[in-house]
Order: sequence, then structure tokens, then C-alpha cells
Amino acid sequence: MEIKKVGKARVAIIGGGISGLAAAKELRWLEPTVFEATDSIGGVWKHCSFRSTRLQTPRPDYEFSDYEWPDRTDPTYPTHAEILDYLHGYATHFDLRRFIKLRSKVVEIRFVGDPKTATFAEFWGGKGQAMAEEPAWEVGVITGDSDTIQWHEFEFLVMCIGKYGDVPNLPEFPHGGGPEVFRGKVVHSLDYSKLDEEATRDLMKGKKVVIVGYKKSAIDLAVECAEANQEGQPCTMLIRTLHWTVPSYSIWGLPFFIFFSTRFSQFLHERPNQGLLKTLACHLLSPLRKGVSKFIESYLTWKLPLEKYGLKPDHAFVEDYASCQMAILPENFFAEADRGRILFKRSSQWCFWEGGVILADNTKLEADVVLLATGFEGKKKLRSVLPEPYRGLVVDSSGLMPLFR
Repeated sequence: MEIKKVGKARVAIIGGGISGLAAAKELRWLEPTVFEATDSIGGVWKHCSFRSTRLQTPRPDYEFSDYEWPDRTDPTYPTHAEILDYLHGYATHFDLRRFIKLRSKVVEIRFVGDPKTATFAEFWGGKGQAMAEEPAWEVGVITGDSDTIQWHEFEFLVMCIGKYGDVPNLPEFPHGGGPEVFRGKVVHSLDYSKLDEEATRDLMKGKKVVIVGYKKSAIDLAVECAEANQEGQPCTMLIRTLHWTVPSYSIWGLPFFIFFSTRFSQFLHERPNQGLLKTLACHLLSPLRKGVSKFIESYLTWKLPLEKYGLKPDHAFVEDYASCQMAILPENFFAEADRGRILFKRSSQWCFWEGGVILADNTKLEADVVLLATGFEGKKKLRSVLPEPYRGLVVDSSGLMPLFR
């Protein structure tokens, strides 16, 4: 593999998804270089979305403050295709395409700056300045079909590679219980998202399908499977952990935002470095926080057949909301379940056998196709690119990736 030094610039942005575009817009006065590994901007909205994928947020709540949706009064949730169009419009409006290098995959990053600043410092650049004033990073990039690593030097590096996509989270199985013993097909949601509509229908039509998971991807997959198998086999959702689902952003006729997005509601939830006064306020208001959660849960158990299908979680709704594990249901999800086209099975553990999957109680589910909606390795993805000592600082002592530094 050939190695080639190209040149130096001030700022590198890795990733051309929504955060990469926003970073490029804010830093455009510095003429940043945006490296995007694929052939298009858009991130997960381009490469990890299904045919039926829609945004889980109303349009006005998911827009840039300086670039509105062209049809922001449309009450429907945007499809992934609409979001892509919106992001392309954003890139064109702010003339960001001149900064973006498509099909440019970052394969290695080296920190060549002052070792004393190699930490998540309180000040940018470790000295209170955004820029290091001299190259601090070397970024190795492979472009297109080339096998040559081109090395670029930068003073400042912005990581916008996201947590979702690229590195699938694959379950671990006991010896002899992995996908190698299964006679059918095993497809992760990441690979499924790369198939066109005809290929996805061929994959599921007339087949016995097991979908592993119960978050947004799994729920969308179940609906697509039910629609593809109108006259065929029902699909079975294999659920290890239940999560709260909601039909819309209206609770007993009240808009959802009043519970979590007002100034007052912010006092109900603790956050890092919030200070003694806010910590005390959160403690005193904790009964109200629990009351809000119970109020929402009462609506969901009334509106949705959660108890009928054994899908009511034991934990509080606010836990799923705070950790972004709540899913907006497609309109026809429970309608398809009522028709018998979506079935549900709970199991804390599972593995493969030649004809399908085995649950913890030794129940065997026959399957032709097993779809893994088991998420992504966001931490592994980020740590695979970052050099030390930053790699070791990505995850804190609790094993979490902090949002706040």
C-alpha cells in the first residue's frame, strides 16, 4: 500500500452526515475539509434507513434554525427521502459542497501535537485557543478505489462519524449455537438497509421471519415484513428487553413537549455539572417527575394493546425517553399484530439451531430468515479511529460515552 503526504489545512471534519454538515457551515470561514467515506452526504439517512423509515420528530422540531423546512407546516413525519432532500438543500444553500470530499475514507488518525495538550482539556487547543497554530493531527485517507493512503495535516479535528451505522452490534452465542449452524439467512439491519425494495420483498415474501429486537429498527422491519407477507407467514419479534412505544406526540390531548421541552420541565431532570441549586431542585421535584411518567404510562396502556400482547415494560417511561430508547410506532403496527401477521416472543437468551432459533425455555422457532435489529457498536466505531490517549478517554469509568465534557 502506497503512502503519500498531500498537504496541510486548518480544520478537518470527518463525516458528511447532519452533524458534519452543521460543523462545516459553522466553520466555513476556515475553509474546512470534510471527509465522507461514501458517495453521498446524509449519514444514516442515506445509508441506514429502510423504505418505511420516518423521522420520529415533528418537522419544526428537527430543522436548522437558519434553514427551515420548505413545508414545515406539514403535520406528517418526514420520510428518510424527504430528510435527505432537506440536507442536500442545506448543503447547497450554504455552499458546503466545495468543502466535501466524497468517497474519502479516513483509515487512521495520528496526534502529532504537544503531548501535554493530549486530553479533553477545559480550553480548546489546551491553551484557550481553538487552533493549535501548527499541525496537531495527521489524517490518513483512502480515496475512491485507490489503495494509496494520503496523509493530510490539520490544526483542528472535528469527529462527526455518529454512533449508528458502519459497525453492527452482533450477539454472542455459545459454541454450536451461532449463525453457522442455521440453514437459512441471517441479515443485520445495516445490511438490510442497503437492499432495494424488490430485494427486501424477495427476502421476506412467503418466508418464516424472526426479527430480533424491539427498538425502532425492529418495529419498522416487522411492519415491512407483515406488508410483504400479506398472504404468507407471520413474522415473529423476538424480544429480550421491552421498551415503551408511543403512537404520536399527544398524551391525553396534551402536546408531548410540555412534559420534557419547557423551561420548567428541565428542572425535573438531572444533568452533569448542573450545580447545587439545580441538583436540589431536581431532588425536591422528583415526585413530580414520577407523576409525569405515570401520567404518560396511563395513556399508553389505555391507547395501545400493550398488556394484551405482554409488551408493557416494568420500568418507568421516563427512563426510555431520557436514554432515547422510546420509539414512535408506525400507524399499522398493532393493526398487523391484530391480523396475526406480527407475533411476539419474550426470551432473555436465544441461539440458533439448524431450523431457526431456540429460546431460553428451549422453545424452538422455525425460521427461514433471521433479521438482527440489534443496533450498532458506536463506541467501538469511534475508538477504532481515534489515537491514544483520546481513544481511552472516549468512554468514562461507568462504560458510558458522555454527551457532556
